[in-house]
Amino acid sequence: MGSPGGHVLSGKLTLTAEARTFLEELGFGPVKKDDVWVEALTHGSTGDPRDYQRLEFLGDRVLGLVIADWLHERESHAEGKLSQRLNALVSRQMCASVARRIGLPDHIRLGSQARADGGADSDNILGDVMEALLGAGFVEHGFDAMRVLVRKLWSHAVKGEVGQSKHPKSALQEWAAGSGRRMPEYTLVDRQGPDHAARFTVEVSVKGVGAAQATASSKGEAEKQAAKEFMEKFA
Repeated sequence: MGSPGGHVLSGKLTLTAEARTFLEELGFGPVKKDDVWVEALTHGSTGDPRDYQRLEFLGDRVLGLVIADWLHERESHAEGKLSQRLNALVSRQMCASVARRIGLPDHIRLGSQARADGGADSDNILGDVMEALLGAGFVEHGFDAMRVLVRKLWSHAVKGEVGQSKHPKSALQEWAAGSGRRMPEYTLVDRQGPDHAARFTVEVSVKGVGAAQATASSKGEAEKQAAKEFMEKFA
């Protein structure tokens, strides 16, 4: 039970022709070991013994090093600003954005229930699979090849405004400190949906000022959006 990225032939996991073409045209080719790429495209909901998690772990490190090296090369900011940019550029939301732009959702292998629940459009899953593909690419082709590919796929973000502005949570904390207020408190007020398509609602409050809420696909993103909403309402 799976979905587009691969199938089983003679007991072996094999990429579909569509997935192979997608990967090679994108720059991940030549594809040599089908099982590595099928693993990278496979969500745990399929019930397969291997899913993308190990390759995601690897790809996360590859992406982080490529982006850190790139920022160090092209920008003269101090460490704090570079870290702010790095965190934004390797975030799950950014990885998911890249995944959507290249058409990755069509090739992810999901169980039928996960697909019905909207897993193919989940930031969590898309971001994870994007990193898993970078991990698979590193296994097959090495770091230099993935550096070239990341610089192509992330070019619009690195050369744009992503991560240039202060993180809303940092801005809120500085505002509270600067105006003699208590520090912001974040509370998870609701969580809905299955793990692969969860929605989190977070409330941030500053005593004596007020509160704001936001909902997102991760707790961290909900906190960020709640802080932004608070600043727009009260700061």
